[in-house]
Amino acid sequence: MPRNPAITDDIIIEMYKSGMSYKEMQPIIGLSDRAIRNVIHKNGIEINRKQYSGQPRKHKVNEHFFKVWSHEMAWVLGLFLTDGCVNNKIHSVTLTQKDERMLRLVADLMEADYVLAPIRPTRKTPTLIINSKKIKEDLMQLGIHANKSLTVQFPDVPAEFLPSFVRGVIDGDGWVDHEGYTMNVTSASKSFAEQLHFIFQTWELNSMIIINKTKTGNPIYRVWVKGKDHLITLSKLIYKVEIGEYLTYKRINMSQHSKEQMSYLEYLLNHKNFEIINRIKKK
Repeated sequence: MPRNPAITDDIIIEMYKSGMSYKEMQPIIGLSDRAIRNVIHKNGIEINRKQYSGQPRKHKVNEHFFKVWSHEMAWVLGLFLTDGCVNNKIHSVTLTQKDERMLRLVADLMEADYVLAPIRPTRKTPTLIINSKKIKEDLMQLGIHANKSLTVQFPDVPAEFLPSFVRGVIDGDGWVDHEGYTMNVTSASKSFAEQLHFIFQTWELNSMIIINKTKTGNPIYRVWVKGKDHLITLSKLIYKVEIGEYLTYKRINMSQHSKEQMSYLEYLLNHKNFEIINRIKKK
């Protein structure tokens, strides 16, 4: 029985570690359960006898998470739009972040098992795996597809939850300078960049789009917000609702020119068990 095209050992290991049974894996991979076990053994992965017995997997996740809007759901959606990936071969989605504490928070919010993809030469950043056909379908309904970077559209987010969604986009893929005067989000999707720019304008922020070219000549779109007062306004909007007990340096950099906000952040750190993550050293 030949292995299905494009199914690598890493993909087999990801499915196995997620808790899928051999019975579920066989039609996707195209190998017998013995051949799958040989791949697992060859890569030094400990064999789980319950999976060998063919018992149904028990992959924990709230499969209704993306069906009901909330600030937490909108924030996670923003992260998936920027740093997530929908697998077009299996019913799996992944989220990549340098700081695992953010991945753990996403797993907690989604009531998902905390399963990380194996580290390999082309993937050295921690990556959360969620195997669920329903989660994958719901993300696709919201506009997040495989190979989305060039074509992703701005989701139809209810106005109440729009700031939390934008926070997810910025927490995931935004950049804020250390002095707190500029912020930008980079996207390869013209449509998404233009809609984000429009949102910033409706919030009366000093925003603009600058188009650059990659080394291969493809356009990329940087959506900017400039001016310390405008960054203070932006931070007040997107961080109004607390999600998780942590502060990113993006938030601190955005807020540093506001005594009111810095006093609030100091209060959170000293009295609410908050911690700072994603620290970037000044050069």
